[in-house]
Amino acid sequence: MIDDELMTDVEHALRETAAAEITPRWRRLAEDEVLTKSGPHDLVTVADQRAEARLGRALTALLPGSVVVGEEGVHARPAAYEALRGEDPVWIIDPIDGTRQFVRGEEGFCTMAALARHGETLASWTYAPALDRMAVARRGGGALLDGEALTAGSPAPGAVLEVAVSHPDYTDDAQEAALSGLRTDGVRPRPTGSAGLEYLAIASGTLDAVAYTWEAAWDHAAGLLLVAEAGGASATLAGEPFRLAGGNALPFTAARDADTVRRMVGLLRDRS
Repeated sequence: MIDDELMTDVEHALRETAAAEITPRWRRLAEDEVLTKSGPHDLVTVADQRAEARLGRALTALLPGSVVVGEEGVHARPAAYEALRGEDPVWIIDPIDGTRQFVRGEEGFCTMAALARHGETLASWTYAPALDRMAVARRGGGALLDGEALTAGSPAPGAVLEVAVSHPDYTDDAQEAALSGLRTDGVRPRPTGSAGLEYLAIASGTLDAVAYTWEAAWDHAAGLLLVAEAGGASATLAGEPFRLAGGNALPFTAARDADTVRRMVGLLRDRS
């Protein structure tokens, strides 16, 4: 189902969507083009909405019979998320990951797409329009950034772990207690920015780990495959693989190597 031509065609679709719907609105958003969804920190813009619609049309045309699970589409119709449990190939789309950064005119946002079937992510694309960086991964085929192989590597022995963690606005009391296990010697936690770019940083070896308390597939599917294909690893609080359709023990973590994942899970369990 996934050959070189499809990988390239999807990359072009992301670039074209960003050029048409996202970049022209970056740092040019009108006040009425920014809305809130579930709360004051959960933003959506006209760029998110139009980019998801455009990209969804392009991707389903590339793979007839496929369906879309996108952040904005699921917000409008939550039942659409159930497609992740179905038989059809699913395009998982986050039109702008890091909408807050996009609204503030910062560079730290990206557009992500992943192709999944039967709960398994088969390929992923992460494009940062403001930085013009494109990361792609294919299951069993490695990870690339702008055509160059990505290798996550491992943290240096004894080094302080640099870790991005869920923002408190998206964390309940039990999850916050688990995350407090990361406030210890040898770990330097900070609030996460765009999840897609944090995963890219792990795959590039410039961030050691993440710990997240939400499981929306559009935020994680692309990045988790990118990390895995760069040699990294991930696990839920129960030590299990992350499930795209949900029901994961949270928080979950991804890191540069399996040893770091085990260390992260241990720290999270100590306080959960």
